[in-house]
Amino acid sequence: MKVYRSSAEARGQLTAPAVAIGNFDGVHLGHQELFSRALALARQAGGEAVALTFDPHPARFFNPELCPALITKESRKLELMERAGLDAAVVEPFNADLASLSPRDFAERVLARHLGARNVVVGEGFIFGRKRAGNLEALRRLGEELGFVAHGVVPVRAESIVVSSTKIRNFLFTGKVGGAATLLGREYEVSGEVVRGKGRGRTIGVPTANVVGDAEILPQGGVYAGRVMLPGGRLKDAVINIGTNPTFEKAAVLSFEVHILDFSEDLYGQTLDVRFTRRLREEKKFSSVEELLRAIHQDIEAAREILVG
Repeated sequence: MKVYRSSAEARGQLTAPAVAIGNFDGVHLGHQELFSRALALARQAGGEAVALTFDPHPARFFNPELCPALITKESRKLELMERAGLDAAVVEPFNADLASLSPRDFAERVLARHLGARNVVVGEGFIFGRKRAGNLEALRRLGEELGFVAHGVVPVRAESIVVSSTKIRNFLFTGKVGGAATLLGREYEVSGEVVRGKGRGRTIGVPTANVVGDAEILPQGGVYAGRVMLPGGRLKDAVINIGTNPTFEKAAVLSFEVHILDFSEDLYGQTLDVRFTRRLREEKKFSSVEELLRAIHQDIEAAREILVG
């Protein structure tokens, strides 16, 4: 998949593009439907399917303090776009100049002149342009003048829930990782480097990898069943703990630890992709190490049962 760092950079480089527009945070089932529509339209026209997204997220540009945490970092978002089959992605800098464009100026400059869009695909509630003055109907009218056809996609539902990035964030913040997976179309994943911890897990016979995650969102604290993609592509079952280790620690310092089942290799300095399947329980303070160990082994057995399929 080709990646352009602005629509100006992509000018003259695309063939009869069908352009899906959005922030695409999470690249969830709704976003995937836009990509699917763009792919179908592009193939009909003998052209390319393109995602037009923005950096930073417009909400982060206008009011950083109120911008929600992002579900996917940009590199992961681009990976998922490529996996969806897109031919190209355009990451448009969202700055004061872009924010000042009227709906007509945006359509004329970015979609028509720079991208040469043949088709444009957006959600039915799409809003664009200065002061959010443009909508799908305005885009359709502008397309008639500028030489592209605008297509609206109805909201996607999964298990009767309208798929949205906001709903996914809510699921993650409340530990409902299964609900998040339903809307994402895959398990929620956090990548991070394994760093040295206090080695306490190894001393009690349950070694853990201490992970410094690169995501803006970690699921709610607690114990989870999940899987870990190891370097080299091996996928292993795991028990994941997000919390403050209250049995041992007095200070509330958040940790992200993974016990990989039936595994004993050294992973220090390597990057793991940690996938969350189901929350097992909340983190709690135990009265003794023995009580903690009993709970850990119960967690391991519960994870084995969940992950056997």
